[in-house]
Amino acid sequence: MPTPNLQASRKTKKTTAGDIPVDWGISKLDHVAVVQTGLAKGKQGIKEPVTMPYLRVANVQDGFFDLSEIKTITVGRSEIARYSIRKNDVLLTEGGDLDKLGRGHLWEGQIEPCLHQNHVFVVRTNPEVLLPVFFALQTAGPHGRNYFLRCAKRTTNLASINSSQLKHFPVILPPLREQHAIASISNALDQVLEQQTKLLAATVARKRGLMQQLLAGQTRFKEFVTSGKKVKTRYGDFPGDWSQVHIGDIADEAGKKNGGRRELPVLSCTKHRGLVNSLEYFGKRIFSEDTSTYRVVERGDFAYATNHVEEGSIGYQNLHDAALISPMYTVFRTRAGVDHEFFWKLIKTELYRHIFEVNTSGSIARRGALRWDEFALIKVFLPSVPEQQRIAAVLNACDREIELLQKQLEALKEQKRGLMQKLLTGEIRVKG
Repeated sequence: MPTPNLQASRKTKKTTAGDIPVDWGISKLDHVAVVQTGLAKGKQGIKEPVTMPYLRVANVQDGFFDLSEIKTITVGRSEIARYSIRKNDVLLTEGGDLDKLGRGHLWEGQIEPCLHQNHVFVVRTNPEVLLPVFFALQTAGPHGRNYFLRCAKRTTNLASINSSQLKHFPVILPPLREQHAIASISNALDQVLEQQTKLLAATVARKRGLMQQLLAGQTRFKEFVTSGKKVKTRYGDFPGDWSQVHIGDIADEAGKKNGGRRELPVLSCTKHRGLVNSLEYFGKRIFSEDTSTYRVVERGDFAYATNHVEEGSIGYQNLHDAALISPMYTVFRTRAGVDHEFFWKLIKTELYRHIFEVNTSGSIARRGALRWDEFALIKVFLPSVPEQQRIAAVLNACDREIELLQKQLEALKEQKRGLMQKLLTGEIRVKG
């Protein structure tokens, strides 16, 4: 990315969109663009019907299009031009859930021809005054978000804007040369983010492959191999020198009831992250005020959702010396001779999620629940403790690398947000 010539803005003027440079303009959207409303479903008596692909709210995401599922709609042949999407149109959603309000992206002609439904607006700018990509950046930034939230019709969790409100959107208009330069900087930053995202995805995939190889004994450390024999099971072949045991042989049910005696943090279990602090993760109280029946989860304990373990809702408690969890969870503790980190990674594999699912499905008497007496009968293959620790160390190193890449990606996103906010409002100017 070439280094842009950036400088602080000097003279400004007050506008309805805030302070902007004196040589920038401001205009209502319908003075510099056409706002096109979409096609309503369920029309009767259509003349010369034609079946066409069309975009729904679900297809228009925040900064990208999800085109994994494209539905079709019947429209009169004479109406096709009226509801068609063209290359370089900006698509915006009218709302619904709060996160859908005014979200959108620049259409690049991915599907031709294509129509849009009435809950998706098309904005077709006059490119001699307003670049479509620059308008898309504005609507995605704080200026756009603030305007949509300010004028939207809102209920408890829903919000929407109509075409009249969109037409009155106060568009900030730098000179075209500067719009091009800002769009170019945004594109260059997006390319850096894309490279970082691909690197993160490749690292996650590499770790997933290593987990499958190491935790199933398909790849071994030479110093631990004492036999080349394999044991065949319905879930694959495992090393013959690994121990085949039931979970109940190496672990015991734990988690005594709190009885209201201890004021401890309350945990919940997520499919991907395992145990999390409920208040911090969900941002609100989702647990009972009376925690007397909640179970105590000591550091090093495991907990799973008795009725939903097949979804991957199982976690390892390494957040607090002690915490509480809903009585809807089963808590257990491994005995000496099992490395906690290894066992945690083993039971979070897709293989064991599948095993939990099979056992849950077969638990007819329990109506789909997988209680401890049945969970304890599930078999696991365990290498020696030193090999468990070596495997866990390798996978922990992968986790640290992934965490570092995630932090770097978030830092890049934050840097882009900060710079774009200043460029889009003229707080920082770009020259040449």
